[in-house]
Amino acid sequence: MTAPVVKCPTCHKEVVWNTDSPYRPFCSKRCKLIDLGEWAQEKYTVSSEDDPFSDLLDGK
Repeated sequence: MTAPVVKCPTCHKEVVWNTDSPYRPFCSKRCKLIDLGEWAQEKYTVSSEDDPFSDLLDGK
């Protein structure tokens, strides 16, 4: 069976999804660290309809 091929989320290079690709879904350690940096700088967010801390801000 052929391993699936995905695109690196950072540089869009094709990456074979198997155990020989230690940084999957990224193509390299560099692309993995770039992505981590984007999250750390809050350039990416996960949206949510409910704010779990809204009651704390309202003083309840």
